Amino acid sequence: MSYRELAPPAPLRGLVECLWSTGPTARTGPTRVLPDGCMDLLVDEAGGLTVAGPDTAAFVTRGRQGGWTGGLRFHPGVLPRLLGVPAAELRDTRVALAEVSPAAARLAGPTVPSDPGSLFRLVAALAAAEPRRETAPWSLPALRRITTRLGGGAAVGAVAEELGWSTRSLTRHCTAVYGYGPAVLRRVLRFRAAATLLHAGVAPAEVAVRTGYADQPHLSREVRALAGVPAGALRPT
Repeated sequence: MSYRELAPPAPLRGLVECLWSTGPTARTGPTRVLPDGCMDLLVDEAGGLTVAGPDTAAFVTRGRQGGWTGGLRFHPGVLPRLLGVPAAELRDTRVALAEVSPAAARLAGPTVPSDPGSLFRLVAALAAAEPRRETAPWSLPALRRITTRLGGGAAVGAVAEELGWSTRSLTRHCTAVYGYGPAVLRRVLRFRAAATLLHAGVAPAEVAVRTGYADQPHLSREVRALAGVPAGALRPT
């Protein structure tokens, strides 16, 4: 298998979605990485770490996954919290961890083995070193609520009211931890849900209904805008 995902151990499931890896049979040509609201720590063959910022459109790599052999995919909003760096500064970029957070790079060391145990231990170390923010806007419960509600199509004003914030405050906090405001986050999360269904072979008309698009043409326009390809290109071949 050329691409695999591994679930994190139970204590890290609130932080990490999965550890993914590419095998020796992975495609050698360009790869289209779709926006999903997440950020990744990418690992190259030499054990170097790169931060993949939040994407607003498909990121096209060169060669075998852009030279990265795997990575940790964090839940939306989590990695900026761990690194203490505003996500907006990393939007649509790939930057070496040492440039993003020298402290995190020192914690990781000069090279990181690509085995799951080493990578998960790194996440645990980052979490242990992070200042406690459980009552702050960046708290994990708040992040989970924002992601779930906006991912479900809730109105921005409604989410802000539920959290006891103004719409302006929600926009400021979302930009800091997700890399873009709540309206864009909702759009990206809806697209992610639609892309997952399309990849599973669900008919586009049904996907549009199930994910809250006005109609199939609306879905097609959004897929073209965010993925850079027609909706049919995301369906299994």
